[in-house]
Amino acid sequence: MKAITTDSYGDPDVLALADQPDPKVAPDSVLIRVKAAGVNPVDWKILAGYLDPIMHVHFPLIPGWDVAGVVEAVGMDATEYRVGDEVMGYVRKDEVQHGTFAELVAAPVRTLARKPAALDWRQAAGVPLAGLTAYQALKRIGVGGGDTVLVHAAAGGVGAFAVQIAVAWGARVIGTAGEHNHDFLRSLGAEPVTYGEGLADRVRALAPDGVDAAADFVGGEAVDVSQQVLKDPKRVASVVDNEVVGKGGHLVWVRPDSADLTALADLADAGKLTVNIDTALPLAQAAEAFRRSQSGRARGKIVLDLS
Repeated sequence: MKAITTDSYGDPDVLALADQPDPKVAPDSVLIRVKAAGVNPVDWKILAGYLDPIMHVHFPLIPGWDVAGVVEAVGMDATEYRVGDEVMGYVRKDEVQHGTFAELVAAPVRTLARKPAALDWRQAAGVPLAGLTAYQALKRIGVGGGDTVLVHAAAGGVGAFAVQIAVAWGARVIGTAGEHNHDFLRSLGAEPVTYGEGLADRVRALAPDGVDAAADFVGGEAVDVSQQVLKDPKRVASVVDNEVVGKGGHLVWVRPDSADLTALADLADAGKLTVNIDTALPLAQAAEAFRRSQSGRARGKIVLDLS
């Protein structure tokens, strides 16, 4: 099979398209013919060596954790799926080596859900990591009907999912973004507010009694600002601020979860969740996809299209 590989840590220029052995299929796994693979900031952070202190990374490395494709073979005890099933997955394993930027991927069934019919391959590949991050962060802080939720970086890859999920759950959403993204946030159902100095005052103008929960997908001062406007300072979750727990909030490291991923698929099929694609590139241009992710200017998802 063809795959994107590297023999060392480095910048995106170390990535190359190469021939690799087809994956072996464990008893609890299926083999997926990849149609599209989502690119996330964690992919270039792994490539740069940033996760080396907490995860075993082996070379040659095939990056990538997000996938959408068709089941081509089934492990002897992977009874959940059959050949021909369309699936999507957050295929994060205990150690990092055999990723999703390849023509074939072996994926444990615990990382998968059925692809929603409402989304195309590119959109489905953009759901797993970012969608699960948003979903699990909102669950952690107990977002529900009637809540007012502050979402930081609401127009980003994760934030846009959080806005749609919270709205689907019956919450009112205030989302931070640059002014050029305000119409986009309104289209998702959020009330936009410009980030930066004076943010707490602007949020109070929209929610004089305070907000019920806050989700930080950007870092910086987001947790501190959130706690200035929260009714309960403990109802804040961050995926980037490692000090949030010491401040009384919650740190979220997204986990593969079939039930959560299926819930996202159900929202998509119900017309309550869609995926904005910022950039779609062929597999051979993975390095360019990494550079686009590193720029921080993507609005929506970056994907590699193998379809």
